[in-house]
Amino acid sequence: MGNLVKELQAQVAGALLECGAVIFTPDEPITFKSGIKAPVYIDNRRLPFFPFQWQIVIEGFKQLIALDGCAFNVIAGIEAAGIPHSSALAYVLKVPSVFVRKQAKEHGTRSRIEGGDVDGKRVLLVEDMITTGGSSLAGVEALREVGATVEDCICVASYGFEEAARAFEAAHVRLHVLAPFAAIVLEASRLGRCGEYELEALEAWSRDPHNWDQARPTPGQEDTQ
Repeated sequence: MGNLVKELQAQVAGALLECGAVIFTPDEPITFKSGIKAPVYIDNRRLPFFPFQWQIVIEGFKQLIALDGCAFNVIAGIEAAGIPHSSALAYVLKVPSVFVRKQAKEHGTRSRIEGGDVDGKRVLLVEDMITTGGSSLAGVEALREVGATVEDCICVASYGFEEAARAFEAAHVRLHVLAPFAAIVLEASRLGRCGEYELEALEAWSRDPHNWDQARPTPGQEDTQ
């Protein structure tokens, strides 16, 4: 099973790199919503524009679900970036699909869950990207508040933050990642998509993402340290 998982991770990582979803910017750090600055940004919203690569991801979801033994009878996506992937996966698996609003709408039913009644249902949550896990776990809470059982969340990629792993564990949710950050970096190196300078920045950031920006040398100072 270990080799199958590694092959799957490499395939999905390759698809993300091929469609330009992974951007390396060590000299111009990207600021995440959480405030963390990073030398990389993964934008899985690009996938639906690249059907071949997107198909690899959706097929990868199917394989990972089977390998990890996820049990569910409804699939949910988080507004907005998770919805295309959850909808496509539900269509392929012929499973009912709903989506979770980040905030309740101010008119109509004022519900955060759109598409159907999930009371008493076992729901698989689908996300495009996991950073700290806050928005995903807020979605889990919203689903549980209306009677759903949520024990698994599957995502296209994750930055691999320890705080996210702890948050999912505390919420009693298993996190399944198609392309962990380490697998993306490994595949990028293998394909020649990033050089030694980028790899050093990515490794340093992975070790300490919260303080990497303060510790990194400014461009032109690398050889003076």
